[in-house]
Amino acid sequence: WIQCDAPCRSCAKGAHLLYKPARGSTVAPTDSLCTEVQKNQRHGNHDNFQQCDYEIEYADHSSSMGVLVRDYLHLVTTNGSKANLNLVFGCGYDQEGLLLNTLAKTDGIMGLSRAKVSLPFQLASKGIIKNVVGHCLSNHEAGGGYLFLGDDFVPYWGMTWAPMVNVLTTDLYQSEILGLRYGNSLLGLNGPSKVGKVVFDTGSSYTYFTKEAYLNLVASLKEVSELGLVQDDSDTTLPICWRANFVVRSVKDVNHIFKTLTLKFGSKWWILSALFHIPPEGYLIISNKGNVCLAILDGSDVHDGSSIILGDVSLRGYLVVYDNVNHRIGWERADCAVPRRLRKSQKFVPQ
Repeated sequence: WIQCDAPCRSCAKGAHLLYKPARGSTVAPTDSLCTEVQKNQRHGNHDNFQQCDYEIEYADHSSSMGVLVRDYLHLVTTNGSKANLNLVFGCGYDQEGLLLNTLAKTDGIMGLSRAKVSLPFQLASKGIIKNVVGHCLSNHEAGGGYLFLGDDFVPYWGMTWAPMVNVLTTDLYQSEILGLRYGNSLLGLNGPSKVGKVVFDTGSSYTYFTKEAYLNLVASLKEVSELGLVQDDSDTTLPICWRANFVVRSVKDVNHIFKTLTLKFGSKWWILSALFHIPPEGYLIISNKGNVCLAILDGSDVHDGSSIILGDVSLRGYLVVYDNVNHRIGWERADCAVPRRLRKSQKFVPQ
């Protein structure tokens, strides 16, 4: 969706003027994509027979409300050809919550989920791409990285894959986790089956653990007090922040104090499993006060409360691929400067 002058009830001051939909561009409530958008919505179509309403809420409880419209999206593919595609997207005229403070440099949010109304699904249904999405978020302080749609930049080797859980009630990218540990300490998973759910979610800035795993992690982290860190309750950047007895300029300065988090997929045996490692820079940030803060939060009130949510902070430094064709999620460590298959030719030009 993009912020839309429909007129706008609550919009942030974005990068450009508000989008003005053309007359007659609204999607009819009988359209199949309208049905898809509204199947999980609490408020239905508001008995409006002229347009298709949508409402979406994110993990931080920000939200966007609006209507579905059609317009042309102009694309340049990697081979240089151009395409003008008539696609459906959201015309958002009522944004609420923290989202309003983060739209200064953007005009909206690009939907890349498994839903039929998402951009990759619509492009795949028109034969433009395979229904595959990949991203690589740099862990350098300067930021950077790349995003691709389609399977052209999926590496031929080096990827670790886990099965994607095909849950009809959610469009999230989700897999099952069979183990979670901090260093060598096991962190509990909710439920008697000891099988957890992990959602890969670039829409979340931070990572969220289930209640049990979060409390176990916090208990394990008490050992950092023996290594020169003292919890600083006056720092409200995040729920848990530590003050060091030495100058901390980046997470690298405290890497020796913290341990790696490891998520286990695919097999109950660690040696046979697909492992996702989260080093300290994947779950810590440095606050404006120079403190070290835990960027993993209690996810009791996020989604259904029973899922681990891997947000941006934990996905940095990885190439992550969501393969909706083969129903799998893959990852590999990467510098995120340029896709590996193009390093020799250097023909990649972001559009």
